[in-house]
Amino acid sequence: MSVDFNLEELMIIESARHIRDGEMVFVGTGIPMVAAMFAQKTHAPNLCFVVETGPISPQVLPVPISVSDPKAMYRAAKLGTLREVLGCLLQRGMVDLGFLGGAQIDQFGNINSTVLGDYQHPKVRFPGSGGANDIASLAKRILVITPHEKRRFPEHCFYLTSPGYIDGPDGREKAGLKMTQPELTVVTDLTVMSIDKTKGKLQVVKLMPGITLEQVRENTGFKVGAASVVSTVELPTTEELNILRRDVDPEREYLGRGKD
Repeated sequence: MSVDFNLEELMIIESARHIRDGEMVFVGTGIPMVAAMFAQKTHAPNLCFVVETGPISPQVLPVPISVSDPKAMYRAAKLGTLREVLGCLLQRGMVDLGFLGGAQIDQFGNINSTVLGDYQHPKVRFPGSGGANDIASLAKRILVITPHEKRRFPEHCFYLTSPGYIDGPDGREKAGLKMTQPELTVVTDLTVMSIDKTKGKLQVVKLMPGITLEQVRENTGFKVGAASVVSTVELPTTEELNILRRDVDPEREYLGRGKD
């Protein structure tokens, strides 16, 4: 039976599949929050949902529009602070999975959310790190959600805001990071990529339905390899889409409208 869905919905559901029940998951505004909420309402009811502004384990109402929205604080186990979530939880190594995004992601999984062009005279200046560097440096697993465009995936980032594998398999260890080889996954509207730890570089492990490896390579600014077996992302079920649309984002704040 055919099920209508759009690419935002499939990216969210695929991202949520990387969350395991009982984990501590660190999220910010936007699609990462939607994915974590969806996981909590489906296969991971016991996850500990941590919002970067401080709420710890809230029972989130329909998706907040920002990390400061009171909906992200509903019945939280603790209304903490930035110090508590970034320091007491993240820096103690307690966060299992951290969600990230950025303007650029390079072949090593490094993220730029600071500038495009020369740092002193940039073409575009972005908000910068926030807690992203902390998450990338200290979470056990890193999950990036982003649209797939060639300009977003350069060979090297203009600026390294948040570390992936920096420059190779031992880049993080040389930089003195405690999490030397975390799992790092990137979910886009074309593919799912993960770090090959032996090379410290991203490789294609899954393709979105109807997408070819050639299309991914045409839309990536670096030479991206592929795993020995590349599978296709599983289609969402009617039940999953109903939960996502009815319970998580009924106002379609993030999902878009209609089928792509």
